[in-house]
Amino acid sequence: MTDFQVTPGSLYVVSTPIGNLGDISQRAIEVLSQVDLIACEDTRHTQKLLSAFSIKAQTFSLHDHNERQRQEQIGNWLNEGKSIALVSDAGTPLISDPGYHIVNYLRQNEHKVVPIPGACAAIAALSVAGLPTDRFTFEGFLPSKSGQRQTVLTSLKDESRTMVFYDAPRRAIDTIKDIVEVLSGDRLVVIARELTKTFETIHHDTAQNLLEWLKEDPNQLKGEMVLIIAGKTAVKDELPPEIKNTLAILLEELPPKKACAVAAKIYSVKKNALYNLALSMKSE
Repeated sequence: MTDFQVTPGSLYVVSTPIGNLGDISQRAIEVLSQVDLIACEDTRHTQKLLSAFSIKAQTFSLHDHNERQRQEQIGNWLNEGKSIALVSDAGTPLISDPGYHIVNYLRQNEHKVVPIPGACAAIAALSVAGLPTDRFTFEGFLPSKSGQRQTVLTSLKDESRTMVFYDAPRRAIDTIKDIVEVLSGDRLVVIARELTKTFETIHHDTAQNLLEWLKEDPNQLKGEMVLIIAGKTAVKDELPPEIKNTLAILLEELPPKKACAVAAKIYSVKKNALYNLALSMKSE
């Protein structure tokens, strides 16, 4: 333990593990051990986490359906000098989880809000996806109905940044079908399922190949999932044939990143412009 002490009258937004309990930070443990109250998306779920670290704290529920009703009471508690931690069921609060209305209300009323960083499924998946990370967009949960999902995908058809979504594995086949229909079967997609847990799976392929893979293995339709889609690129159409030919030859001997760097140097083009093409060539 360190000499860390919570500050009275502060709200701490605390990231918690997305699966493996070993991913909790020392600072998160200290905050949860010291605060007067813990606001939980599900008190029963959070109690399991607290028990694992022998933390005895008073909890109360804070979820999508009561968040706005709770904000004034939370503000009053902070005014009284109480310290409060905000947690979601897993990962970083507010990232497709409750908490935005509370934090916004407290900021407007000049209360101190402190981040306690840690696990986030979207960032964990992005870091190992093998898709460009210099520019990306987080789009939250995809709609559960195909029509609405296709509308969202259509609106992102020309998005050049890597796109990160949350989705339920049980509808992964239907989602990938929509990606094939709207974005094409050769769009690169990564499924990151059950991150940090026993059956963690990270699979990178074209949408069409992913669809076949999911159909062949029903076990991939369980748990929790992050879906990452490569941004649109016009590289295949715009690059001269000689550059593509050279890149193909280099990929026979080099990993994509190195092959792109060499080809970019030979032809004086930006290596980022070659990366999606290289990944597509590799998958083919």
